[in-house]
Amino acid sequence: MRYRYHHGTNLGSVYVIERWLQNSRFPEGAEGSSELSAVKAWVDRIGIAGTKQKFEEHWANIVSEDDIAWLADVAKCTTVRLPIGYYDLPGPVFTQGTPFEPYAEVYAEAWNSILTLILRLRTRSIGVLLDLHALPGGANAQEHSGTNSGRAELWPSPANRALGLRCCQFIAEDTKFVAELAGLQIVNEAEWGSEGMYEWYDECIAAISAINPEMPIVVSDGWDLGRATEWALQKNSVYAHPLCPVVVDTHSYWAFSDEDKAKSPQQIITEAGTKLRELNSKEGPIHERGAVQVIVGEYSCVMTEDSWAKRGDMPREELVKHFGQVQSKRYQERAGGSFFWTLKMDWMPGGEWGFQAMTEYGSVVPPDYRTISANDKRAMIEHALSVKEDRWGLAFHQHVLYCSGLDPDGRYEYVKFWYGWQLGYQDALEFFKRGDRIGMLELWFLKRIRESGYRGGFTWLFEQGLRRGVQDCYAVFRI
Repeated sequence: MRYRYHHGTNLGSVYVIERWLQNSRFPEGAEGSSELSAVKAWVDRIGIAGTKQKFEEHWANIVSEDDIAWLADVAKCTTVRLPIGYYDLPGPVFTQGTPFEPYAEVYAEAWNSILTLILRLRTRSIGVLLDLHALPGGANAQEHSGTNSGRAELWPSPANRALGLRCCQFIAEDTKFVAELAGLQIVNEAEWGSEGMYEWYDECIAAISAINPEMPIVVSDGWDLGRATEWALQKNSVYAHPLCPVVVDTHSYWAFSDEDKAKSPQQIITEAGTKLRELNSKEGPIHERGAVQVIVGEYSCVMTEDSWAKRGDMPREELVKHFGQVQSKRYQERAGGSFFWTLKMDWMPGGEWGFQAMTEYGSVVPPDYRTISANDKRAMIEHALSVKEDRWGLAFHQHVLYCSGLDPDGRYEYVKFWYGWQLGYQDALEFFKRGDRIGMLELWFLKRIRESGYRGGFTWLFEQGLRRGVQDCYAVFRI
């Protein structure tokens, strides 16, 4: 569940309120647009007990059984990204000294509600990426950090950073045996150039690794994917065991900057087809320089009206569909997962911001293998098993020729290539049996290399075998 390709959506304004998505979460005449504004306005009107009941009813009912069935059966989702806030964690210790301290009782059952939702999604084999969207003080200055302060006060405040670390430790401890958790995202959309950001990441990774080294940790790229991937390579070292695998989250939007407003839809679509270029030449060899894995934690099919005015004679509907399809294809090729923004809003199905609207329109499309029938899948598996030895023979022959070209007189431990190939082919087969593909591929290779015990020397033979085995199996499946 943690290493398959994550095709899914963000849940939306549920545990972290954003007024533009759900104005209904605010009483009439309330000021502000954040979670803090909403809870304060309701407490002022109906008191702590009334607000607690109102919020708990919303959490319990916002995602229906029909919603979960639609995610599984129609959208073919594997995973949901679930934004939460530090104030959703149980006990006053997590809000003490923060703007949410007066309202701690409102959130007393929020964490249990979150765990219940995770289990409900699991009944349809949908995992959850738990996203600590709102951190103490805010990792960015936006309303989705929980307040309308307009400041990113996590980074300069030792107290906020320490509380953020304790939040991460609590989640890691309390979910240690929650297999449905696809990962823990410790920060969302960190401000560009935030001082001390990577040092805080290091602290959190070390603390979580001491609790559960198997938990994938997701960090924000801070709007600088190139730098973030270089840093991740160092964290995901073969020799850095037992550290949690680290994933970099990047967000893809063309709806906000003046630079993007100046582009036509056609230019934006072309650009979307080349996203994640920062990964080029960074994937492998892991045994030498570490692993890097990226997910697209948020994207949409939204462009500005300035861009739409430049579309020429092309119908907007066709361009919207093409835009989503190009993004879907690109992320499935180059990322470990992608999560549309978003599922839930007052104005369902959400237009170009809506996962439901864009899925049913055919703009956001699941990976092809998610739609294969059970009968076809059985036949494909039987075929893959029947041609396995032929595939191995060709792979070994080509590998020997490659090694001979490096050094005709060299002595190579070919058994490591054989072991890697067999393991890679079988891994790909097992994921496919469950209707999945290995999406977090570089981290899966890192996991297998760490587990093998191989270090230095001819470890590269094992890694090449792994990669070739997975490649050969997927070539048979044509996925």
